[in-house]
Amino acid sequence: MTLRARIFGCFPAVWLLTTCACAVFVVMAPGVTSVAALLAALYLLPVACFRAHDLAWPLVEGRSRLDTPEYSPWWGGHQFQVVYSAFPALEAALRLMPGAYSAWLRLWGSRIGRRVHWTPRVDIGDRSLLEVGDDVVFGHLVVCYAHVVMRRRDRVLLYTRRIRIGKRVLLGFACRLGPGVRIDDGAALDARTDVFFGRRIRAGGK
Repeated sequence: MTLRARIFGCFPAVWLLTTCACAVFVVMAPGVTSVAALLAALYLLPVACFRAHDLAWPLVEGRSRLDTPEYSPWWGGHQFQVVYSAFPALEAALRLMPGAYSAWLRLWGSRIGRRVHWTPRVDIGDRSLLEVGDDVVFGHLVVCYAHVVMRRRDRVLLYTRRIRIGKRVLLGFACRLGPGVRIDDGAALDARTDVFFGRRIRAGGK
């Protein structure tokens, strides 16, 4: 692991300490300023760091190796997002407000259409690698991860590819979408459907 990767790997701990400090600030000096500082630490700090990181070391889709001396931009970008996997309630709260979660994903670089319905327990793992059309419904416990880590012989490989979901798509309960998946307009996935590794789902078919 490179020095750069080790430094960015410390971000979750730094974020947690910063958030705790802001929470203490709210208790000690309640007011608009302290609450704004806490909200900024919770929601703006990770996404701002991610966008700055992406400008400096943009993620290139495709196959790469994680076991070489070269720095992996995916690894650094992942550190800014993993805090919401550790504390999923932070994003679940956004899904209770119409339009808030779609706007949140757009901040990360996702392309999200209009009137998208998110249930509170959707799991989006790679927030900059998602495209969603208009009038899409995400069922309970739907999971979208645009990366996979694999071991091939003596190599550790990373594969990343954007997930594309068309218009008027229905994703049933506990569907799981992997890297490179494409779902055409009007398609509907049954509950617990797994779609991985670049598959395309057409309307009315598998």
